[in-house]
Amino acid sequence: MTATEKRLTLDNVDMLSLLGTNDSNLKVIEDRFNASIIVRGENVVIKGVVEEVDVIEKVLKEMIYVLNTNNRLEKSDIETILDLTLQGKEIVSEKEFDSIILYTKNDSIKARTPGQTNYVKIAGKNDICFAIGPAGTGKTYLAVAMAVTALKKGIVSKIILARPAVEAGESLGFLPGDFREKIDPYLRPLYDALDDMMPSEKLRGYIEKRIVEIVPLAYMRGRTLNNAFVILDEAQNATDVQMKMFLTRLGANSKAIITGDITQIDLPPKTISGLIQAKDILSGIDGVGFVYFDKGDIVRHKLVKDIIDAYEKHKNGN
Repeated sequence: MTATEKRLTLDNVDMLSLLGTNDSNLKVIEDRFNASIIVRGENVVIKGVVEEVDVIEKVLKEMIYVLNTNNRLEKSDIETILDLTLQGKEIVSEKEFDSIILYTKNDSIKARTPGQTNYVKIAGKNDICFAIGPAGTGKTYLAVAMAVTALKKGIVSKIILARPAVEAGESLGFLPGDFREKIDPYLRPLYDALDDMMPSEKLRGYIEKRIVEIVPLAYMRGRTLNNAFVILDEAQNATDVQMKMFLTRLGANSKAIITGDITQIDLPPKTISGLIQAKDILSGIDGVGFVYFDKGDIVRHKLVKDIIDAYEKHKNGN
C-alpha cells in the first residue's frame, strides 16, 4: 500500500468540541487506524496509507457536519460515523459538505442550485462580485452568509450592509418616529438574514461595537472601508452616481458583493440605474465578477417561480 500525507484546514468549527477534551474524540479515530493524525490549531496533518488517510478525512468532515448541525458531538456519534464510513456509507456527501457556506444555529447554509454554486465560486475568486437576477434566488442571503463566514474566519474585521432607501426617500416625512425608526423597515431584510445566522446576543454586540453595520447607501459617502466585507443590496435602485460612490469606498483587504434585480427598478423615470450601468462598464475588469441568476435558481416557495412566470407572460402580452 502507498503511504501519503494530507493536510486539512478545519475552519468554521469549534476545534475543542470536535477533538474532545484531551483529544479524546481524536483517540477514538486513532484506535481504528494505523495512520497518525497531527493537529496544530485549525490545521490537521494525516499520515498513513492512502486508503486510511482518505477514510479519516471523510470521518473528520462527517464529524464537523454532525457537530455543527447538532451543536454537540458524542463518542457514540463518532463510533457511528466510523462504522458508516468504513461501510462506504455517508451522512453528508462530499459534494454537499463542500457546498456548505455557513453553519447556523438551526441548520447549514449551502449552495442549492448550479447558479448558486457558481455564485459562491465567483464571489470567492473576485474582490467585487455582482449578483443579478430575480427575487428568491438567494443573492442577498448567500452574500450575508459569505460575509459572516469571512468574519468568523478572521478574513475581515467587519461587515457593512447597505441598501438604497428609494421608497423611504419619497415618504420619510409621512412616517412616525426619528430617522432610524423611519429607515429601519427598509433595512429589515438584512437584519432578518443576519438573525438567521448568528445568536441574537452576539449580533447585538456586533452592532453595538460596529463590527456589523446596516446602513442606508447614502451613509457610505466619504468613507474608506478597510478589512471589510461590504454588501450593497437592491442595487438596481442605486443611481449611477451612488454606484460609483459605493464601489470607490473599497479599501485594503476588503470585498464587495452587489446584488440586484434589473427587472424591479423603483427609480424615477429617466434616472440611470447604477447596476445596469456598472454591468455595461465593468464587465471584463480583472477582479470584478458577474453572476446572472435565472428562474431555475429560485429557492423560495415553489409558487414564487410560477408567479414570476405569470408576470412575465402578462408583460409580454401572452
